Amino acid sequence: MAYSERLTNIIREVFADLPDVEEKKMFRGVCFMVNGKMCICISDDNLLCRVGPDIFEEALEKDGTHTMVNNGRTMKGFVYVSEDVLQKRSDFDYWINNSLAFNKFAKASKPKHKK
Repeated sequence: MAYSERLTNIIREVFADLPDVEEKKMFRGVCFMVNGKMCICISDDNLLCRVGPDIFEEALEKDGTHTMVNNGRTMKGFVYVSEDVLQKRSDFDYWINNSLAFNKFAKASKPKHKK
C-alpha cells in the first residue's frame, strides 16, 4: 500500500490536538476518522477530502482536484487533491478547514459486524 508519508505526517501533525481522531487503513491508504466519521484520507499521492455537497462544485474548481468515483458513480462531497498543489502548509488550510467543518454535520457509516 503506497501512499504519501509527507501528506500523512502533515495531517497527523494538524490533527494531533483534536479529540477523537483515529487512523484507519482505507482507500489504498490511510484515513483520518474524526468523531467516528471519515474526514481526510491519503491515497497514493492525493488527499481525499470529505468537504460535503454544499461546496463540492466550488472545491472542484481549485487546481489539482478531481472527483471520487465509486462503481461508476461520482461521490458528491468527496474531492481528491493532488500532492503537487500542496507544497506549503497554507495550501492545506482550505482542505483541512472545510473537511473539519463538514465533519460536524456528516453522518457516520453504520458499523459493520464481522461474521
